[in-house]
Amino acid sequence: QVQLVESGGGLAQAGGSLRLSCAASGRTFNTYAMGWFRQAPGKEREFVAAISRNGGNTYSAASVKDRFTISRDNARNTVYLQMNSLKPEDTAVYYCAASSAILPTMILGDYNYWGQGTQVTVSS
Repeated sequence: QVQLVESGGGLAQAGGSLRLSCAASGRTFNTYAMGWFRQAPGKEREFVAAISRNGGNTYSAASVKDRFTISRDNARNTVYLQMNSLKPEDTAVYYCAASSAILPTMILGDYNYWGQGTQVTVSS
């Protein structure tokens, strides 16, 4: 069992930055690939970024590429999402998730554990 707790959400202006954190407890953190997803009101949950177990491989959605960066610190059992150049369309609840897949994955169903989410609101 893995427990995930996100933090760092809030209100930002367009063009601003936020850094989300996701702290994990339970089974060994470095045995999981980690991902960030988001869900805006009335929309389906969508992939944002993913990172491999050792942090050596990352993938990002085209909509956030070059603006958002995923990273992890296995010594701290934490995964991060640095969000720069924020846009109003980035407004959503952001979720971190853990996957037992060997490689980082964009597929929602590949993730075994989910956090409760943190709200990000970007004003224009």
